[in-house]
Amino acid sequence: MASTPVQNDQPEPRTRAPLEDYEQSSGKAPYRLTLTEVKLLGIAGVGFFLDAYDLFVINPVLTALQYRLYGGGSLPVGLHGFVNAAANIGSVIGQFTFGYLADSLGRSAIYGKELMLIIFATIMCLTTPTGSLSPSNSLIYLGVFRIILGIGVGGDYPMSASVTSDRSNIYKRGTMLAYIFANQGWGSFVGSLATVIVLACYKHVINDKGEVSKTDGVWRIVVGISLIPAFATLYQRLTMPESTRYTQAKRDTENQDFDLEKEARALKKLDNQPTEGISASSNSGSDIEKEDRAQSTPTSTQPDSSGSETPEAIATRKEKAQIKEFIAYFSEWRHAKILMGTCICWFLLDIAFYGINLNQNVVLTQIGFAGKSGSDWQKLFNVSTGNLIVTALGFVPGYYVTVLTVEKLGRKWIQVQGFLLAALFLGILAGAFNTLSHAAFVVNFALLQFFFNFGANATTYMYPAEVFPTRFRAFAHGISAACGKCGAIISALAFNALSEDIGTPAVLWIFFGCCIAGAGFTFLLPEVKGRDPDLVLAQEIREARANKESLKGVM
Repeated sequence: MASTPVQNDQPEPRTRAPLEDYEQSSGKAPYRLTLTEVKLLGIAGVGFFLDAYDLFVINPVLTALQYRLYGGGSLPVGLHGFVNAAANIGSVIGQFTFGYLADSLGRSAIYGKELMLIIFATIMCLTTPTGSLSPSNSLIYLGVFRIILGIGVGGDYPMSASVTSDRSNIYKRGTMLAYIFANQGWGSFVGSLATVIVLACYKHVINDKGEVSKTDGVWRIVVGISLIPAFATLYQRLTMPESTRYTQAKRDTENQDFDLEKEARALKKLDNQPTEGISASSNSGSDIEKEDRAQSTPTSTQPDSSGSETPEAIATRKEKAQIKEFIAYFSEWRHAKILMGTCICWFLLDIAFYGINLNQNVVLTQIGFAGKSGSDWQKLFNVSTGNLIVTALGFVPGYYVTVLTVEKLGRKWIQVQGFLLAALFLGILAGAFNTLSHAAFVVNFALLQFFFNFGANATTYMYPAEVFPTRFRAFAHGISAACGKCGAIISALAFNALSEDIGTPAVLWIFFGCCIAGAGFTFLLPEVKGRDPDLVLAQEIREARANKESLKGVM
């Protein structure tokens, strides 16, 4: 990587692809999808459906376990926080690990492994022996396997983001990523809907017969439903071929003397192509892959007669080179400040976003949405209905407004306004927490969710997938996402304790401050609409080499 800094007064290289100008002039909207794009969204999007479903389903699960294990009483604060935070603790591990492996070993070699972890951990969560373990040990058992679940969920962030960004046309890259992330809204919605339906099916047993322990069956069914889409897309993920853009980036990384002009022309050609196919036969004839196959190393674990390296030695060398290049790239302030911006904004966002969403049942119960009277089943049903209403009014619409507007408004504008308007509604909820009617509270809560998702919750995911070059994209995305999950862990562990010590309104004021700070840190980031980070990197290397040559000439 180049170490000579580029002069600040040099103009920004042109990063808009010619196809973008054509598509815009022809009036074709970015959100109109081809069949190939629909298939890609189906495979990558199910990961985020499961992410939201598995992360936020803990709300009704813990509420049901209150009745199964503690007779309707509150869960111990420490254990409540641990189970709430467990999946996010695992997510940090998964985001770092899968992000790094995706860059060093390749997307196709790793993609699908995170889904296998999700399936395994979900099955193990379903086996929680609530009948034979003590209440505390049952929660610990569930929390441990939710950590493993979180590793798979976290791994899906950099994997799906890089797989989608690598294959997308520049002019609709943001729309594709927004479509992928919108599945988080559907995951939360289906989770809430499934809870309401399953509770309705159990009404006779729990409400009429008074068998409150049957809530054990409710949460197991709700959790188990997530296995259906997971198994449905596992094969497609495991067999997805490598993208042309990633293959080219890795070949250029290993060849330190690659032709910069040739690389720039190849990148522009990629920008002019439609979204790349996802089946094994869709791009098997590309020149890059043919050349890559022709240059492939022997499969033997021993060196051949010509002294070729073993596959293990090649993998080790590639990983060391990847780390060295990653450090060299981000040692420059112009790159480091962007990584700092994506990390801090995601961290601040997740403190507020997960603080609210992982404890939505708690908040609704505190304002009396469950009702002062009524059976245990009725209270459970009321809170689940409240979750469904908030999700339908706020979560899903917010994501799709982002889909429709992201290529017009840009990521930076959406992120700043999302942070500021989320802060506004957090301030209203905090200031009038004890005086708002149920209807007014739900409306404000839904608007808060809307501007989380037509705002920073979507763009903090999109930014790392668009602003960093292909060769560093997955790991940088994993680091950014892991910082976000650290914020979510803080909220999950601290929310209940802080609510008891200083009150829920005061906690909401803390979230208000995080959103204001997030809007400020957004200004560390460039606008990435129409920007190809690989072309920007090629231009930076070109200018650094030119500066180096000029210095040699002076000497």
